[in-house]
Amino acid sequence: MPNEEQLIDERKRKRDELLKQGINPYPYRYEPNATAEHIQEKYKDLQENSTTEDVYRIAGRIVALRRIGKVTFMQLQDNTGRIQIFFKEDDLGKERYKLLKLYDMGDWIGAQGNIFATKTGEITLNVQLFDMLCKSLRPLPEKWHGLKDIELRYRKRYLDLIMNPDVKETFVKRTKIVNSIRQYLDKRGYLEVETPVLQPIYGGGAAKPFTSHLNSLDMPVYLRIADELYLKRLIIGGFDKVYEFAKDFRNEDIDRTHNPEFTQLEIYEAWADFHDMQKLVEELYQAAAIAIHGSTKFKYQEHTIDLKSPWKSYTMAEALKKFGGIDIDTVTDEDKKKLCKAHQIDLGEKFTKGELLQALFEELVEDKLIEPTFITLHPIESTPLCKKWREKPESGLIERFEPYIAGMEIANAYSELNDPIVQRKLLEDQAEKLKMGKDEEAHPMDEDFLEAIEYGMPPTGGVGIGIDRMIMILLDKPSIRDVILFPFMKPVK
Repeated sequence: MPNEEQLIDERKRKRDELLKQGINPYPYRYEPNATAEHIQEKYKDLQENSTTEDVYRIAGRIVALRRIGKVTFMQLQDNTGRIQIFFKEDDLGKERYKLLKLYDMGDWIGAQGNIFATKTGEITLNVQLFDMLCKSLRPLPEKWHGLKDIELRYRKRYLDLIMNPDVKETFVKRTKIVNSIRQYLDKRGYLEVETPVLQPIYGGGAAKPFTSHLNSLDMPVYLRIADELYLKRLIIGGFDKVYEFAKDFRNEDIDRTHNPEFTQLEIYEAWADFHDMQKLVEELYQAAAIAIHGSTKFKYQEHTIDLKSPWKSYTMAEALKKFGGIDIDTVTDEDKKKLCKAHQIDLGEKFTKGELLQALFEELVEDKLIEPTFITLHPIESTPLCKKWREKPESGLIERFEPYIAGMEIANAYSELNDPIVQRKLLEDQAEKLKMGKDEEAHPMDEDFLEAIEYGMPPTGGVGIGIDRMIMILLDKPSIRDVILFPFMKPVK
C-alpha cells in the first residue's frame, strides 16, 4: 500500500502528463447548466433502464470512482448533492477514454451528457464530453466518516465539509437562522448598523480583551468585547431601534461553549425596558426555531425543548433557593465564608452578599436550567451599566436578566442605565478595581461614552444574544465548535 507521499508523487506525475498532452489541469472557467439536486429531482420518477435525450452539463468533485474495464463509474459531488456519472469507451473513443486514468478521487471534473436510469433505478449522467477542472494533489481521507479525532475535523474543516454532507447542512441552516432573525427585526423597524471592531477603549461587558498597538498613532487598541457602548451612542444620536451582528473577541477560556472569537447579536430599543427585551428574546428564538424545525419544539441532546411562550422566570435569589437550597436573604456574615468553603468558591477576603449570590448561582443553579428560563434581578455588582430595580431601589438588585436553555446562558439584557451621574460613579468604581488588580475583567473608564450620555439617552432596553450558542441549541450540537466554520485551535507543533 503506497504511503501519502507516494500517492502525492503519483498525482503530480498525472498532472505533468496532462500538461504534456496540452491539457490545462487548472482551466479558468466552466459553465455548468444544471446541478445534482436539480437532475435528481427532475428525474426521480424515471423508470429503471430508461434513457432520455436530455443533455446537461454539470461540474463537481469526484468523491467515488470505480473502473471496470471499458466502463467507469464516478460519484460527482457539487454544492447541492451527489449524482452518478458514467463513462463508456465505445462512446468516447479509446484515446479519450484513456484520459480517465489521469483522474483520481478528489479531482474536480466537468461532464456533459444525457440522463438515464440504471437497472437499479439510479439517476445517471451518460458522459459524452468531460474536462479536468482541477487536479488535486492530496488524496482524500479514506475513512473520514465516523472519524474519532473530532479535533482533526475542526482543524481541517474543508475536508470535513467534503466528506460529511451533514456538516455542510449545519452551516446552511446557520445562515437560515440568522436570516430569519434579520427578517424579524427588519419588519419591526429595527435598523442594522456597524460599529468599530478595533476600539481605543473596550467595554460593554466583563471580559479580558485582546490588546494590540496602532503604529500610526502610537497607541494601544483593543478588539471589541461587545458593541454595547457604540450602539448606545446611536440611541443618544436619535435612532430608536438598532441592531448589529457583531464579531466579538474575549481573551478567555476555550471550551464547549466558548470560543475567543464569537458572534453576538446586540439590540437596543428606545422607550423600552428589560421586560420588553424578555418578550423580544422569546419571539426571536421562536422565529428561528420555526424557520428550521417548523415548530417551537425540538430535541437538544437528551432533552426536549419547547420555546413556546411564556418561558419560566425566577429572580436569581428565587432560583438559588429552588435549585440550590439556599435562601440568600437569611445568610449572615458568619455564613458567607462557610458557604464559600463548602462550595469551593474563592471570592477573596472581602466580598458582598451580591457577589456571593452570583457565585452560588453559577455554581449550584446554572446547569439545572434545562427548559427556557429567565433569571432576573441580578446583584448590582454584576454590571455597572444597568438600572436599579424600580420596585426596591435599595435592595442592591438591578433590572437585568439572563435566559438559560439546556444549562447554558444564551443572552444578557438590561433596563439600560441612563443617569450620567450614577453611571460615572459606577464606572469609576470599576476602573479602580481594574487599576488595583482586584478584577481583571472590570469595566475600564470611557470618558467619551460618559460625555455622550450627558447629552441624554432616552429610556432604553438592550439585549445581547449569543448566536453561536443559539445555533448550537437549535441544531442539536454538543459543542460550539460544531457551529463555527473555523473554531480557534491550538497550533500543531
